[in-house]
Amino acid sequence: MQSLTKRRVSAEELDVLMREATGVGCRLETELTDGWFNTAYRVRFDDGRAAVVKLAPPAGTPVLRYERGIMATEAAVYRRLASPAGAGVPTPELLYAGEEFLAVSVLDGTPWDKVADRLPAAAESALRRELGGITARLHTLVAEDGRFGYPAPESGLSAPDWRTAFTAMVEALLADAEHWGSDLGASHAEIRDLVAAGGAALDEVTRPCLVHFDLWPGNIFVGVPDTTGAEGSASTPRITGLIDHERAFWGDPAAELVSMELGGDVGPDSALVAGYREAGGRLDFTPALRHRLALYGLYLGLLVVAECGPRGYEDSDHLAWCRTYLAERVAALRALA
Repeated sequence: MQSLTKRRVSAEELDVLMREATGVGCRLETELTDGWFNTAYRVRFDDGRAAVVKLAPPAGTPVLRYERGIMATEAAVYRRLASPAGAGVPTPELLYAGEEFLAVSVLDGTPWDKVADRLPAAAESALRRELGGITARLHTLVAEDGRFGYPAPESGLSAPDWRTAFTAMVEALLADAEHWGSDLGASHAEIRDLVAAGGAALDEVTRPCLVHFDLWPGNIFVGVPDTTGAEGSASTPRITGLIDHERAFWGDPAAELVSMELGGDVGPDSALVAGYREAGGRLDFTPALRHRLALYGLYLGLLVVAECGPRGYEDSDHLAWCRTYLAERVAALRALA
């Protein structure tokens, strides 16, 4: 996906950057174009290792407030997942990280969205159940400082309690939307009122768990054992890794369901929730949790509309989809009110 936030370099420039930062040069093989924010390149290091190098936007590029420092956030998540506490959450290995880049190992498999139409219903259900279990293990990781919100200090979006942090996160998006002239389909005052009305539900969250918040199928790699010779065939597919942890924050694990819903059912009787519970995760669909889910849907809607400004997606089909998504989430909260 094209975006004004992407920083493109030549093969020679990338080789110099990596050589100076890590002591190991690389050969650029291809640009990976599915990403929407950072630039990503498939490379081969001089020592033979295949890797993906992600480059942060050029210095001075306008970004949303929550996006400040998210390259470091992604690297920090990879480090946590590489620790014993992160066992059971498949993800690439962090090879190198710097202020403007990170390099990770190449995962086996294919992004789920690329093979979804070839997966039989039973295989899809099994994958959703497995994803639920992996997510439950991800949510066992908690903020070491006990704070909620985005971990990057540059964002200034953390607080000692979830209601305060989440409210600040919404306020930051409202300010971003005002800066970029984003049409939210509702007044800022109404959005603030809708968030304030959910304060008691937000106060039920007392443990700052690691939330990926971008687990749509494009960020989940799946692989099929090569026993029948055809991907998506009768062999049992498995999840080989989760990528793109840059949007991660410390908060309510239930917020994960918002992006996961883009890939399928996340209701109380879904395969995903069954897998989550089997792995020890707790999801009780109380009225308070359902209210919080509506708030997190609003937040994602605000985010995807606001980001269209700095990324240059004005007057696009994608922006139209984002506005529709946000309108539906506002309507859901209005119904609760």
